[in-house]
Amino acid sequence: MKQFRVIGLMSGTSLDGLDIAYCTFNKKQDRWTFDFHLGDTVSYSSEWKERLKGAMSLSGYDLSMLHVALGQLHGEWVSDFISKNNITEVDAICSHGHTIFHAPQQSLTLQVGSPAHIAAATGLPVVADFRTKDVALGGQGAPLVPIGDALLFSEYAACLNLGGIANISFQEAGQRIAGDLSICNILLNAIAAMQGKEYDEGGMIARNGTVIESLLAKWNAIPFYNKELPKSLGREFFETYYKEDLLPNEHSVEDLMRTSVEHIAVQLAGFLESKSIAQILVTGGGAFNDFLIERMRDLSNAEIHIPSHEIIQFKEAIIFGFLGALRLSGEVNTLRSVTGASNDSVGGAIWL
Repeated sequence: MKQFRVIGLMSGTSLDGLDIAYCTFNKKQDRWTFDFHLGDTVSYSSEWKERLKGAMSLSGYDLSMLHVALGQLHGEWVSDFISKNNITEVDAICSHGHTIFHAPQQSLTLQVGSPAHIAAATGLPVVADFRTKDVALGGQGAPLVPIGDALLFSEYAACLNLGGIANISFQEAGQRIAGDLSICNILLNAIAAMQGKEYDEGGMIARNGTVIESLLAKWNAIPFYNKELPKSLGREFFETYYKEDLLPNEHSVEDLMRTSVEHIAVQLAGFLESKSIAQILVTGGGAFNDFLIERMRDLSNAEIHIPSHEIIQFKEAIIFGFLGALRLSGEVNTLRSVTGASNDSVGGAIWL
């Protein structure tokens, strides 16, 4: 039996903060299982949110300094997590980093948060840089979570994550298929910020609004939504297609939020129907948006399962911990059927 005790780190495009998950992964007779022990989310300060939002326009020097500073910050947070919870056994820290650029068509993906500085701060091995190898092999470098869906959550026909971007994975013709489907919390949180809120709790802002039909039609016509999988998105998708529509205009925040929820629900439900997906596990921050879940149920026939709070909140951090465990084990952790790469690969570098 193989066993790995790891801490998974996930910093998502929605800028909520750093998710930290301490887990044990066991492999016995070719079957992987996991135990989730502890989790925490450390929120980014308003200053850090602005630094990460503006990172795309930094000079090479300033972006490199951000890479170092974020690695130091994450290292401090993980050290505090370990100390606070009296954790004594950790084989590795497995860090996703924070995506700044994602342009796989140009063979480019960049996550900041220096793994070397996390390793220096914690005194522990760090596994990171999970996407670059796949992009170098011609893949999208995303999403990476589907192998965890397939091996750890195989009882569901599909797994949908409602994070900054909504992405899905499912079995089709004997192989795992996955991709990013839609904008999600990046858009919803940007609108909530117009009322000084971090997010639309329970979807209450949206519930009190009215769909702006012209804007809904405009967003549904974005070319990305007609592309076939595999496909992936980064924050630049929001900057290109949505940001200008949120500038002060004649529309209320409630109507913008209602339209955004409808847009997301239409895209997600439409995909579920097109693939005849009967049951789906929904996680990520969007799983707490009751109104979005209601609209998805209204627009599709899929049976939507909402798991425990811990799985909703920490599933991606858990799975990046799992990707690190697979890397340490020397096993494939990136699937070409998901990313479109020339072959499966073992992604991630190790800082000892």
